[in-house]
Parts: sequence; C-alpha cells; structure tokens
Amino acid sequence: MADMKSCEEWKPFIAMIAVDFAFAVVNILLKKILDEGMDHLVFVTYRLTISTIFLAPIGYFLERNSRPKLTLRILCYLFFSAIVGASLTQYFFLLGIQYTSAYFSCAFVNMVPVITFLMALPFGLETVDIKCKSGRAKVLGTVVCIGGAILLTLYRGVPLFDHSHSHAVTQMMDHAIKLNSTKKTERWTLGSIALVVGTFFWSSWFLLQSTIGKRYPCQYSSTAIMSFFGAVQSAILSFSTNRNLSAWSLNGKIEIMTVLYAGIIGSGMCYVVMSWCVKKRGPVFTAAFSPLVQIMAAMFDIPILHEKLYLGSILGSIIVIIGMYILLWGKNKEMKVCLTKLAQEAEGIKEQEPQLQVVAISCDSRQHSGQDA
Repeated sequence: MADMKSCEEWKPFIAMIAVDFAFAVVNILLKKILDEGMDHLVFVTYRLTISTIFLAPIGYFLERNSRPKLTLRILCYLFFSAIVGASLTQYFFLLGIQYTSAYFSCAFVNMVPVITFLMALPFGLETVDIKCKSGRAKVLGTVVCIGGAILLTLYRGVPLFDHSHSHAVTQMMDHAIKLNSTKKTERWTLGSIALVVGTFFWSSWFLLQSTIGKRYPCQYSSTAIMSFFGAVQSAILSFSTNRNLSAWSLNGKIEIMTVLYAGIIGSGMCYVVMSWCVKKRGPVFTAAFSPLVQIMAAMFDIPILHEKLYLGSILGSIIVIIGMYILLWGKNKEMKVCLTKLAQEAEGIKEQEPQLQVVAISCDSRQHSGQDA
C-alpha cells in the first residue's frame, strides 16, 4: 500500500520530466527548420492543427461519459487559454529570440516558475507563511531562481567547448544580434518587451489552467478545443502579417516530421500531461520544471548541432535548478502539513461520532420518558 502511494506521488515528477524532454526535442527540430526558412506562425498553426486532429477523437471517445456540459463560460476560458498558452505566447517568444539572442530568451523562460508563483499569490492559489519552514523555502527558492536568471542574462563567460564547425543556427543568431548600430538598440528593446509579454502569458496559462481543470476536468477534450482555438488565432495572425501562400508549403522530410512530432507530442500529449499535473500538484509545481527544457536542449546542442556552451549558461542553470528544488521542497512540505491536518480533523470527527450518538440516544430516551409521563 505504501509502495502504491509512493508511486502516485512520483508520477507528476516523471510526467513533467518526460514533457521537458519532448519540448527539448521540439526545440532542436524547430531550430533546424527555422534555419531552412520556415515561417514561425505557419509552424505554430500547423502544430496546433495537428494537435487538434490527434486529440479530438481521443477526447470524444474516452471522455464522452464523464464530460460535463460545454458552456459558453468554459469556451471563453478555453479561448483565452489558447491565447496565453498556445498562439500568442509562442509568437512573442519567437519574436524575442529573433530580435535578441537564444541565451537571453532562455533567461525569461527560466523566470516562468517565479512569475507563476508571484502571480498566484493575489489570487489565493499560493500562500506564504514566513513563520514556517515551507514558506521560507518558497521565498528562498524564488530569490535563488531570480538570481540564476539574472546571471544567465548578464554573464556569458567563456565557451566550454570549442567547435571549429559552428552550426548555421548560431550564424543566424549572431546575424540577428549584430545589426547595424542605428537599429540595434531599438530591436533589442522590442525583443525584450516581447519576451516579457511571452513570459507573463505563459505564466498566466498555468493559473488559468488550474481554474479550467476544476470547471472542465477533461484533459483530452479541453486540450483539443484549446488547440483548435490556437490554430485559428495563429492562422489569422499569420495571414495578417504575411500573405505569401508559398510560406505554407512544407519542404522536405525534416519539416514534415517536425510538424507532426510537434503537433502530436509537443502540443497534444504534452499539454494533456501538463493539465493533469496542474490538477494534481498545482500551477507552480508544473511551471517549476520549465528550466529543465534548457538543460536538456543543451545536451542535444553540443553533440548534435555543435553549438557552443558557455560558462554563464552552466552556472546560471545550476543556480536556477537549485532554486527550483528549494521551491519544490517547500511546496512538498506544505502539502504534507495540509494532509496531516486533514487526517487529524478526520480522526477528530470520528472520535466525536460515538459521543454524538450517545447524546442523541439520551435525548431520544428523555423525549420518550416525557411522552410516557
């Protein structure tokens, strides 16, 4: 029995590690096709469309008996969930990468757990009790994560591995950074603003998903509807910015494979698993695993894409991971305290039940005695 309980506790951890691995693979494939000239919004539209086609029949058949009524309010929630979690979020992050650099954008991705935690406080989804160890751990973990993100942003350091043949993606990023002096500051500022907006959108999705999970607890159906809304939103945004129809053609096996993998695994199953994790452990727990995507992507970048790994990235990532685990430790300890209190309250109710029964029997006896008299 204890082993079963332990397995249940570890399932969200294993699920989020698998999600981060899938996202890392998506990012590597995305770098490849973007280097070949594929439009960002076209990719997002294809990705979310395939996710919808894949998840819609699964959600229909598996959840048809347990699915609650789809009201207009729930549809509005899912529509805004698509905005903050699928279409505009990906657009702003890709825009930020284009106008700044990949390392700079990773710092903002690593800030997602902290922003989610801070945004959850005014809504009552998270609480901080400085008098308890768990509360102090959550505050300390937040501060450490911020410190790691600042280090990632401000310190690059020396390259740890020197590759003579740099990948074309590195050249593309260098070209984006080395703009002419008159436009460089303006574009860097615009990219920073885009990353800030994308970070707040992504953090908002975790909070919004916690509400959707309570009102519409069907991961497959809700993700399919969200992907559909996101695909429509991305298509409208794509046609409004680029009306060249040739951008919608897929060239080569790599682009087709990337779109299929990103749609089925990267957007479909990953969003389902993240929705389940939000329901089980809350938005901050799920968001806290975001920095692992960068670590896993770096594991692919060095041997496969031959990208340079800098000292600042290693140090900043280690600090962010330490902060993440401090935050998770505080969350886990807080959950154990809550469970202990609930168990004590349940035992107290059980102990009071025999006394209440005795009092009820005594009252009944007195009433019968009064009636006999």
